[in-house]
Amino acid sequence: MKRIGIDVGGTNTDAVLIEDDVVVASVKTFTTADVTSGVRDALTKIVQSQALTKHDVDAVMIGTTHYTNAVAERQRLSAVAAVRISLPAAASLKPFCDWPAELAAVVNGGVYMVHGGHEYDGREIVPMDEQAVASAAREIRCKGINAIAVSATFSPLTSVCETRAMQIIKNEHPEAHISLSSALGRIGLLERENVALLNASLVNLATKTTEAFKLAIESSGLQAKLFITQNDGTIAPADTAVQYPVFSFASGPTNSMRGAALLSGIDQAMVCDVGGTTSDIGCLINGFPRQANAVVKVGGVRTLFRMPDLLSIAIGGGSRVSSDGMAVGPQSLGYRLAEQAMVFGGEHLCATDIAVAAGLADIGDASLVQNIDSATVTESIRQIHRTLANAIDSMKSDATEVPLLAVGGGAMLVPSTIDGISEVVQVENGAVANAVGAAIAQISGETDRVYRDVDRADALADAKQLAVNAAVEAGADATSIRTVEMEDLPLSYLPGNSLRVRVRVVGDLKTSTCSEADVRVKI
Repeated sequence: MKRIGIDVGGTNTDAVLIEDDVVVASVKTFTTADVTSGVRDALTKIVQSQALTKHDVDAVMIGTTHYTNAVAERQRLSAVAAVRISLPAAASLKPFCDWPAELAAVVNGGVYMVHGGHEYDGREIVPMDEQAVASAAREIRCKGINAIAVSATFSPLTSVCETRAMQIIKNEHPEAHISLSSALGRIGLLERENVALLNASLVNLATKTTEAFKLAIESSGLQAKLFITQNDGTIAPADTAVQYPVFSFASGPTNSMRGAALLSGIDQAMVCDVGGTTSDIGCLINGFPRQANAVVKVGGVRTLFRMPDLLSIAIGGGSRVSSDGMAVGPQSLGYRLAEQAMVFGGEHLCATDIAVAAGLADIGDASLVQNIDSATVTESIRQIHRTLANAIDSMKSDATEVPLLAVGGGAMLVPSTIDGISEVVQVENGAVANAVGAAIAQISGETDRVYRDVDRADALADAKQLAVNAAVEAGADATSIRTVEMEDLPLSYLPGNSLRVRVRVVGDLKTSTCSEADVRVKI
């Protein structure tokens, strides 16, 4: 089976072709301002270099920064109407109450509070006011707003209110796209609601972006299925992913971590992915990134949903360096590195120039940086090493020495020895580990729910079956599914024998003909 993996970063767009279990070709190009044309260029180069015909590639997996950038820049977002089913409870803190003002001004398309919702044990607070939902839907339609986020108290435990509300809204406003918080977030009304609001604001952009990716594949001459990478190290079919753009947040660093595990053969380690703009640091557990269990802010918005536990710092190959070497970053040349870095004939000193001057990298024209003061080079390297080492140490969960996998185009900036790290592994083909991670990604399924007065073994078994069902429904081969994460937490603050269970499973695409083990051994 042949797959093409593409990952878009702030500076570089990388692509790889994997045939069965071997990396056949790789391309690293600079990201373009519109991102999509960079994807098209990278895809075209891979196709032309290998003389691929339309039936040669089975699937194209793309990781994109479109959605994260849109939230960060407060651009290309749709106005969203928030429908919360919770009255008379949960009325003091309304939707958008904790959003940055400038972001709420763009996204807030009106708030509608409705009677209904459930308690933690599934009991109704009060029956849902269906007439109020219908009235809200008609008003939203009259405003010309087509994006709606529906949330209800304890909906991850029982989604009855949200599902019924969606049916009513669709009847009154057929053109609306509806994001349900129960399909996206975890326990915690405000944070789960915020995820649904962000998701709804991005669906229009996701639709346009996905269509652009499909056109890019078509223009390359391929007839391959399109998949979008997710932030848990897996993929989703394009038509499914377009409904859940928030699941692509942080998919780039996740792809790098998955690629690092497969390329190195090490699945329990720290990973440092040094790109052109930032360095992303995380922890691998069973070959997948450790998941965040706490609140994660996206664009200043508190969320609680499926996200990798990552630390991003402003150190990368494009980081601007002061003339004395004392300051590195946070400003970066980004995708303008090829024009403005000194090794490419530009006038701005950056970390890539320092790496070339120090003999750590062979990029561009080394003669253009030979006159950089040696003290500046030494001090810059010291600052970079210290910053990276401190960040890596802060992401470790204990004092045990573990390996560190260094990947990304700027991996040469990672120091060779770090306290608390058993060895620093410069991964072969690590410069395109992100694209490799995209190309070999699997399908996932997850469940996160609270069980009350249920035997622990029965709760774990039920949660696992729900996760398996979700993976199979998403396109995974049932025979290949394995559990990568399972945790249960007694909830002492709730009456009765209450237990929160979270399970995550992964499996190969139904069309997959090679296993991860084969890829890991032969790449």
